[in-house]
Amino acid sequence: PAHRPHIMVKYARDPENAAKAAKARGSDLRVHYKNTRETAFAIRGKSLAKAKKYLEAVLDKTRCVPFRRHSGCAGRTAQAKNEDNPAGQGRWPVKSCEFLLGLLKNAESNAEVKGLDVDALEVTHVQVNRAMRQRRRTYRAHGRVNPYMSSPCHIELILSEKDTGVKAEEDGKGRKLSKRELAKKLRSGAVSKSA
Repeated sequence: PAHRPHIMVKYARDPENAAKAAKARGSDLRVHYKNTRETAFAIRGKSLAKAKKYLEAVLDKTRCVPFRRHSGCAGRTAQAKNEDNPAGQGRWPVKSCEFLLGLLKNAESNAEVKGLDVDALEVTHVQVNRAMRQRRRTYRAHGRVNPYMSSPCHIELILSEKDTGVKAEEDGKGRKLSKRELAKKLRSGAVSKSA
């Protein structure tokens, strides 16, 4: 495509804390939408290191991408059972993995520039949308012509630093007992009436 001027693009979701998040996106990528959607869904919620390791394992064919939504005619494999897909349908979409790995690395370098802790990053948002189809033609019998379309896609992802949740202070009381539990304790003599 011709060179387009740099335009600020709106993401489908804003990170909760923009200062602790890094984004990356690709538009009109020549990679199948359906395969990429399933691959992206498989890395959602994983830490950055785990997501990269998983995609590299798919490229080595030691793990597979479970196909859940676009699963028509997808073959079954024992590897899909290990990825929590009870139907056992999975594939190894090489091109989708390469594109997503590239985007993950791009988001990682964006995070480094921002000064974020790369080891604490996780994939909080990843979305794949259909892009405008590109048209070619294929020649059929009796002089006819049929369309031969590609299914490109837009991919966007957000990496965010994991919150190390703040623990509530222990006040020593524990949870509040119900009236029935209090009555039971009173009968057994374990607790005084003033408590």
